[in-house]
Amino acid sequence: MKIVPTQSSPFVIATRESRLAMWQAEHVQALLRNAGYSIELLGMTTKGDQILDRTLAKVGGKGLFVKELELALEEGRADLAVHSLKDVPMELPAGFELACVMEREDPRDAFVSPHHATLADLPQGAVVGTSSLRRQVLLQALRPDLKIEPLRGNLDTRLRKLDEGQYAAIVLAAAGLKRLGLEDRIRHAFEPGEMLPSAGQGALGIEIRAGRDDLKQALAPLAHTPTWLTVTAERAVSRAMGGSCSVPLAAHGRWSGNTLRIDAAWGDVEGKTSLIRATAESDGVSDLASADALGVAVAAKLKAAGARVSTAS
Repeated sequence: MKIVPTQSSPFVIATRESRLAMWQAEHVQALLRNAGYSIELLGMTTKGDQILDRTLAKVGGKGLFVKELELALEEGRADLAVHSLKDVPMELPAGFELACVMEREDPRDAFVSPHHATLADLPQGAVVGTSSLRRQVLLQALRPDLKIEPLRGNLDTRLRKLDEGQYAAIVLAAAGLKRLGLEDRIRHAFEPGEMLPSAGQGALGIEIRAGRDDLKQALAPLAHTPTWLTVTAERAVSRAMGGSCSVPLAAHGRWSGNTLRIDAAWGDVEGKTSLIRATAESDGVSDLASADALGVAVAAKLKAAGARVSTAS
């Protein structure tokens, strides 16, 4: 016999209104409804969705995608917010917490182009679109001749700009394309050895106000411990290096049996220094604290090798 949870009122999920964000919120909504909860959605437009003529590093960082959602939580208009974890700042405001990290989708970056199968096939000096400093430095390391141009907007807008001929190719997160059924747009998925993903890429995180034990109980079955430990270590690397989108930083973890390995890379957007890489692994990562410690250890190796910590807010 299925036990139906008791609720005084429906739980409300705050979400951005882009097609991908709505898919993610509706995915969580369906899982919670299947568990017997009443769930409603609150669609919102964030400043990150509105400011499209400048890179995130120049207008306030990834927090622009979550601040309005957090305000809805604070004011009681919503109970939880579903985020692409790579868009969540490394430090949450006081009174908020990450209550659940779900099983990760493909964490890799995707090469998308209408006429070229791989990055190596692009002609000399071709224009590639991305507004990620991480992708910029990694692309420059692979192909110094390419011209990297800013690319903002939601996933559909970015694909439209590519199809209009503004770029020879663009680089996107494979997870978003797969979630929206656009996997056929992926010409090549970069393996981590080619292009190391960003911290949290491919994972969904659910944010709540601290102290909501009812929500923690509801979300517990959705959590995926291996993913949660992995992204905690990745985010610890980013936090230790300054934790903002102005940091050209990659951090990616993977499990081999009981051993978690974290690889990281830091680059100079001006191209004055080569990529700095670091790695560390541990078979003792069993909780969030030990995962965090592993990430801090990797960051220490980056710093020792010459990587600079960002002072940007």
